[in-house]
Amino acid sequence: MNEFALIKRYFERPDGAAYTTSGDSGVVLGIGDDCAIISPDSDEETVITTDTLVAGVHFPERADPQLIAQRALRINLSDIAAMGAQPRWFLLALTLPELDEAWLEAFSLGLREVADHYHCVLMGGDTTRGPLTITITMLGTVPRGKALVRRGAQVGDAVYITGCLGDAAAGLRILQGGFVNDELTAADAEYLLSRYWQPAPRISEGLMLRDFASAAIDISDGLLADLGHISAASGVAAELATNLIPVSDELTKAVDEQELMATALTAGDDYELCFTVPLNKVASLESQIDAGILIAKRLGDIVSGSGVMCRNSKGQICEFADAGYQHF
Repeated sequence: MNEFALIKRYFERPDGAAYTTSGDSGVVLGIGDDCAIISPDSDEETVITTDTLVAGVHFPERADPQLIAQRALRINLSDIAAMGAQPRWFLLALTLPELDEAWLEAFSLGLREVADHYHCVLMGGDTTRGPLTITITMLGTVPRGKALVRRGAQVGDAVYITGCLGDAAAGLRILQGGFVNDELTAADAEYLLSRYWQPAPRISEGLMLRDFASAAIDISDGLLADLGHISAASGVAAELATNLIPVSDELTKAVDEQELMATALTAGDDYELCFTVPLNKVASLESQIDAGILIAKRLGDIVSGSGVMCRNSKGQICEFADAGYQHF
């Protein structure tokens, strides 16, 4: 099987829709030419992100290819969510050590499941030989001037987080054989593994937050590191209360009390949204939380200064040796 047969078999839609698409997908010309052609609405802006995952660095080398594909696409979708955008299209660059048809079948199935669920279209990419590497470039759209960015936080804003933190790190530790814990049931382990392999990109939350948030980011490298990016971009500081950090029951069982807060604050791969909200919008946002429309929790405030500071329930400053994942 050559490159073009590989693409046709595993990545072209059975109905040929990947080549020429009608309807509301916005793809004029997809897989099969030197470039894809898209046609966004004139009153929208296009947001673009790209992520590369390398076997042995970003996922275990012998992992299930269906799960690898799901993780790869979901973490790109999370970047789109953090901008308050709607996912629309993506490109896939796939480097393979060999042509393994069973692997490709499972990988393409996982990719298709996520793409269909989040209504985004694979419109092109590239394949080549080498160490297993997956690069996805995702494009989304947002009404002109409504994108969420990192530089909008101001002193007095409240800091929020969606969901719980630290679960994905615990899932990875299970994959690496790091837990021997009688309290952790099979169901607990399954939940934590799913949080690593199948993080839920907060698309609907991001769309809602366009009306509330002054700044936003997704948690890929750990809360302290990623909130630090908002702090640096906005020229402000953040102060958090560690007793307000949301953690799951499963994580509480998985790690001891001393590790719990460090895991929640510094571990990456959760892909929750961290965002700031001006005080005059906090009451409206809290009403959405109280109604169960948004699952989020206030952790602290934006203050003058720089960096991110944490205080425990006694008001004491907490220090963490690891500030988050470092790529180099």
